[in-house]
Amino acid sequence: MRDPLRRLFPGLPHGVRVVLDWLLTIAGAVLIVLALKAWVVNPYRIPSSSMEPTLHCARPAGGCEASFSDRVLANRFIYHFRDPRRGEIIVFKTPPDAAARCGEGGTFVKRLIGLPGEKVREDGHGFIWIQRPHTQRWLRLNEPYIQPSRRLADTAHFNKTWTVPEGEYFFMGDNRAQSCDSREWGAVPRANLIGEVFFVYWPPNRIGFR
Repeated sequence: MRDPLRRLFPGLPHGVRVVLDWLLTIAGAVLIVLALKAWVVNPYRIPSSSMEPTLHCARPAGGCEASFSDRVLANRFIYHFRDPRRGEIIVFKTPPDAAARCGEGGTFVKRLIGLPGEKVREDGHGFIWIQRPHTQRWLRLNEPYIQPSRRLADTAHFNKTWTVPEGEYFFMGDNRAQSCDSREWGAVPRANLIGEVFFVYWPPNRIGFR
C-alpha cells in the first residue's frame, strides 16, 4: 500500500520507482491546478483604470492609482448554480464590437449594472436608473462605489438610454469616464461570462474579499 509502483512493477529498480513516483506526483499536481483554473478559480490582473478605485491598475498607465496592479481571483463555478446579480464584479469575454470601439477586446473586468430585459439610463448628473421589464417606473441605483467626481466626469454618456436584450447583461466600469463598456459596444451574452471576482490576492496591502 505504501509503494504501489513496486506492487505494479516488481521488477523495476528502486531508483527508477522513485523517479517515476516523483513524476507522477508532479503531473497529478499540475493536472489539479489546471482543472481548478479551468472550472473553479482563475487569476486575473487588472490592466486599466476602468475599475478605479475599486480595483487598482499600476502607474504610469493613464488614470492608475497604484504602484502594482491588483491581482484578483474569479469564481468560475458560481454561475452554474445561480444567475449573475446586479452589482457583482465579473470577468467576461467581450463581444466583437469591443475591439473596434475600445481598441482592444478579449477578457474584461467590469461591474454588472443591467439585467436581461431591462432598460438602463444615465441621467444628466451621472446617476444610473433602471427600468425593469413590464414596468414604467425608473429606479435609481445606489452606487456607493462611485466617487462623485468620477460620476460627474462622465459627460459623454449623460442622458442616454440602453436596452438590455434577453439573455444578455449590461456592464459598466466604476471609473465611468475612463471605462469603455456596454455603453459603447452593447450587452454581453450569458455564455461570455467567466466568473465573479471575489478576492484580491496581490499586492499584500490590498489582500481581501471584494
